[in-house]
Amino acid sequence: MFIPLTSLDLSLAAVLVIMLALLSWRMQLNVTQQLIIAAIRTTVQLLLIGLVLKTIFTHVDILWVALICLVMLSVAGWEILSRQHRKLKGWWGFGVSTASLFVSSFFISILALITIIQADPWYHPQYAIPLLGMLLGNTMTGIALGMDRLVQTAWQQGSIIEQRLMLGQTSVQAINDIRKESMRAGMIPIINSMAAAGIVSLPGMMTGQILAGAPPVEAVKYQILIMFLITAGTGFGVISVLWFISRRLFDDRHRLRFDQLLKTVKNK
Repeated sequence: MFIPLTSLDLSLAAVLVIMLALLSWRMQLNVTQQLIIAAIRTTVQLLLIGLVLKTIFTHVDILWVALICLVMLSVAGWEILSRQHRKLKGWWGFGVSTASLFVSSFFISILALITIIQADPWYHPQYAIPLLGMLLGNTMTGIALGMDRLVQTAWQQGSIIEQRLMLGQTSVQAINDIRKESMRAGMIPIINSMAAAGIVSLPGMMTGQILAGAPPVEAVKYQILIMFLITAGTGFGVISVLWFISRRLFDDRHRLRFDQLLKTVKNK
C-alpha cells in the first residue's frame, strides 16, 4: 500500500537536519553553511526534477530524454572536478571526468536498458533516467576518490617518481604503484556497499520500491541488478579516468608536468 507524504511530513524530517546544523555550529565544525545549502539544493533540485519527469513521462521523446541525460552527465562531471583537492587546469579536468562517466555509467545504462530491462521503447524515461541517475550518483563518488588519490599522491611523491624515471623506468612503471592504490581507493566504497547489502543495510532503491508497495522479491531482483551495474560502472570509470590522468601527468619525454596541468593551491 502506497502512503503519500505531506508537506508537514517532510518538514518534520527537515527539523532533524536543522538540529544537526545547529549542533555543528555549536561545536564549530565549520560545516553548518555547507549542510544548510546542501539541504536547500536537495529540496529545490528534487522538486524541479519531479515536475520535469512528470511532464516527460507523459510525452515520451528520445530528444528530451537525451537532453536530460546530457545535463545529468555534465553536472556529474563538474561535481567530480569540484571535489578535487588539487584541480586540473582548464577544461581538460572536466573533460576527463565526464568522459570517464560516459565510458562507464552512460554506456552501461544503455546496455542494460536494451539487453536486460528491455523497456519499450528502450529509452523510456521511466526506466532510462532513474537508472542513469543511480549509476551516475554512485560512480562519480568512486571516480572522484580515485582521481583525487592519484593526483594528490603523485604530487606528494613527485621526487620519488622523478628518481624512478632517472633510474630508467618508464612513466607507466614509475606511477604504477600509485595508480593501483588509487584504483583500490575508488573501488572500496562500492565493494563495502555490496558486502553489507541485505545484512547491514537495505539499499535505497529496494527500500523505495518496498515502501511504494512492490513485492519484496521483485524489489530485491532489481536491487541486485542495480548493484552489479553500479559496481561495473564504478570499476570501468575509475580505471579509465586514472588511465587518462596517468598519461597526461607526463610529457612525451616521460617528465612530470604538474605546472602545466594543476592549478596552484593556496594555503588556507
